[in-house]
Amino acid sequence: MLIASLLINADNISCQKDSASSKKRVLENLSHLLATNTKLITTDKIFQALLERERLGTTGLGKGVAIPHARIPGITHTIGAMMTLASPINYEASDKQPVDIIFGLLVPEEDSEYHLKHLARLVTLFRDPQICQSIRDTTNADNLFDLLLAIDDD
Repeated sequence: MLIASLLINADNISCQKDSASSKKRVLENLSHLLATNTKLITTDKIFQALLERERLGTTGLGKGVAIPHARIPGITHTIGAMMTLASPINYEASDKQPVDIIFGLLVPEEDSEYHLKHLARLVTLFRDPQICQSIRDTTNADNLFDLLLAIDDD
């Protein structure tokens, strides 16, 4: 599964621009990025779905990474967006470390198999400290998208 294919292009990446100071603000900004890929659901509904998922337990993996995700009725394919933050924020991650890499996913409501595969691939990717450092060192969306494409080719 290609991570870059979930993003479609660099327009779905916010790279070190975000000055979010809270988890809620990050989810709000991520909702805007995710909404650009579908006309079937509003930014507000995406935001509410991400908040509901967070109430079940944090999507902060640890080591500065979070993968907020939600099941969305009516969409037909997985939608992704990515953010890197110039200043890490408290995301209530499992290791209590601040988060600066966020990869958001919206998955079709009935799509359990691919949802788990996408999450597993992302977790594997973000467990690699060298990959995370390369992501953190990348300062623009086009270069980050190219980096993800290169990682997918490995």
